Amino acid sequence: MLNDAGFDADTVADEGIAGAADSVVFQHAQAEHRAIITLDLDFSNLQTYPCSSHAGIIVLRTQTQDKAALLAVMRRLIRIFLERLPMQQLWIVEKDRIRVRTAVSS
Repeated sequence: MLNDAGFDADTVADEGIAGAADSVVFQHAQAEHRAIITLDLDFSNLQTYPCSSHAGIIVLRTQTQDKAALLAVMRRLIRIFLERLPMQQLWIVEKDRIRVRTAVSS
C-alpha cells in the first residue's frame, strides 16, 4: 500500500532481517533513514528509542490485528503521510487517534 501511494517502503523480509532482534531492525532502519511501522510495543520505549535518535517510529495499536483492521489503519496513515511524516517522533496509532511524542529540547 505504501509503495502504491508513492512511498519507498520495504518489509523486514524485503531487507533480509525478518526475525532479527529489535536493535538490529532499528539500526538497519536508521542506516537507511527509514521510519519503522510496527505492532511491537517494545519500539514505544522512549528510553531505548529516544525520538531524537530516529527517522520515526509508528506503533499500530488496533483492537485486533486482523488484515481488515491493519489495512484500515494503513489507509488512514497514508492520508496523513501526505501532509506530515513522523521524523524524530513516536506515533502511537489507535483506531480513533494518534498520540505523538517528540524529542525534548534542552
